[in-house]
Amino acid sequence: MDGSVDLQQPRIHRWSGVGLVVANMVGAGVLLSAGFMAQRMGPTAILLAWVFGLVVALLGARAYGAIAAVSGRSGGEYRYLSDYLHPSLGSLAGWGSLWMGFSAPIAVDAIAVGAFFATLVPGVDPRVTGSVVIAVLTLTHALHAPTSTWTQNALVVVKAALLLGFVAFGLGWGAHAWPTWTPPEAEAGLPVQVFFEQQYWIAFAFSGWNAAIYVAGEFKDPRRDVPRAMVAGTLAVGALYLVVNLIFVVNLTPELAKVVFSYEQTRITLAHTVMTHLVGEAGGRFTSVLTLLACVSAMSAMIFVGPRVYAQMAKDGFLPAALQASDGRPPLGSVLLQSALALAMVWTQSILDVVRGASLVMMVCTALTAACLFVIARRPDQPRVPKDALVAAGLFVAAQVVLVVIGAQQSRLLSIELAVFVAVGAVAYAATRRQRRLGDARA
Repeated sequence: MDGSVDLQQPRIHRWSGVGLVVANMVGAGVLLSAGFMAQRMGPTAILLAWVFGLVVALLGARAYGAIAAVSGRSGGEYRYLSDYLHPSLGSLAGWGSLWMGFSAPIAVDAIAVGAFFATLVPGVDPRVTGSVVIAVLTLTHALHAPTSTWTQNALVVVKAALLLGFVAFGLGWGAHAWPTWTPPEAEAGLPVQVFFEQQYWIAFAFSGWNAAIYVAGEFKDPRRDVPRAMVAGTLAVGALYLVVNLIFVVNLTPELAKVVFSYEQTRITLAHTVMTHLVGEAGGRFTSVLTLLACVSAMSAMIFVGPRVYAQMAKDGFLPAALQASDGRPPLGSVLLQSALALAMVWTQSILDVVRGASLVMMVCTALTAACLFVIARRPDQPRVPKDALVAAGLFVAAQVVLVVIGAQQSRLLSIELAVFVAVGAVAYAATRRQRRLGDARA
C-alpha cells in the first residue's frame, strides 16, 4: 500500500518548512488564551504554564522528527499510525485531523479574523467575514499548487514582520515592572490543578508544531529537513509566545482580561484591549490589523496542509476516491471538504467548545503517534533510533496522558466527545474496510 503523494516534484525547502510550521502555529490561540488564564492564574503561573507547553511541544517535535527521519512520507499521524501500529488507529487519527486537527482551528481563526475586522469596520457580522476569508483561501489552495505555495510564503513573511513589530512596540511602550495583580478566582496554595487544566488552551495555541510531517514527501530532503523544520519552527514560535504573554501579563489586569468572556458577543479582543489601554485607539486598531493577518496566515497554512492527510486516506481506500490528488494538482475534493466543515463550525460552535474538543483529540492522536517510535526501535529492519528521541517520546506521551485524564475528569462533555470521536472513527474504519474487501472480491 503506497502512501506517497504524487502532487508534483518536491518543492518545499527547509526554510519554507520552518515557515509552514510557524504559520500553522501562530493564530488566535495565543491572542485569546491569556485573558481566560488570568481569571484563575497569576502572571508568574501563566508564564510558567507557557514554558511547560513549549517543553511539551519540543518533546513532541523531537519524537516526530525521529519518526519522519525513518519514514520520509507525507500523511502525518494517519501515515505513521497506519504503518507502525495499526491501520484502524491511522484511520482514527485521519478523521481526528479532518474534524478537530485542522477544520476546528481554521474555524477558530476565521471567527477571530471576523472579530478583528469588526473592530476596524463596525457593523459587519464576524461570521460573514470569516466565511469569506475561508472561501478565498480555499480557492487559492484548491486550484493551483505554485500559487498556493507562493501565497503561503508571502503571508508568513508579512505575519512575522508585523508580529515582531507588535513585540517591539509592547516592550518599548508597555509597562516594565513585574505585575502585582491577583486573579479574581485564585485558589489557595499552588494552582497545580488549574495549571494543567489551562494546558488545553496552550496545547491549542501550540498546535501546528507537527505541520511539516503532513507534507513530508514534498520536501527536497524530508529525512533531514522535516525534523529540523519542526524543532526550529517550534523554538521560534515558543520564544515569540513567551514574549507576547509577557507583554500581556505586565500590562493586563483581570478586569481588562474579562473581555475574552464576552468575545462571542462584543467581538472586542484581548490584544486590541491591551494596546488601546497603552496607547489609545490607534494602537488598538494597529494590533487588530496585525492579528487579523496572523490569523489569515494560520488559516492559509492549515488549508494548505490538512487536505494532504485526507488525500492519503483516499488513496489508501479509507475515504472516497474523489478526495485524492491527481495530475500534479492540490487535492481539490479534500480542500473543499475541510473548508465545508470549518464553515459549519463557524456558524454553529463557540470558541471555547471548539478549543477544548480540538485539544483533547490532538492530545490523543499525537500521544499515539509518538509511541510509534518505540515500535520502530524494536524492529530489526529499521534504522537505529537515537536514545534522546526515545526519552523525548516517553516524556511526551506521559504528559499527554496526564492532560487527557485531567481534562476528562474535569469535564463530562470532554469525556463524551472523546467517546464519540473513538466510536465514529471505529465505525468509519469498519465500513471502509468492508467496502474495500467487497471491491477486492469483485475484482
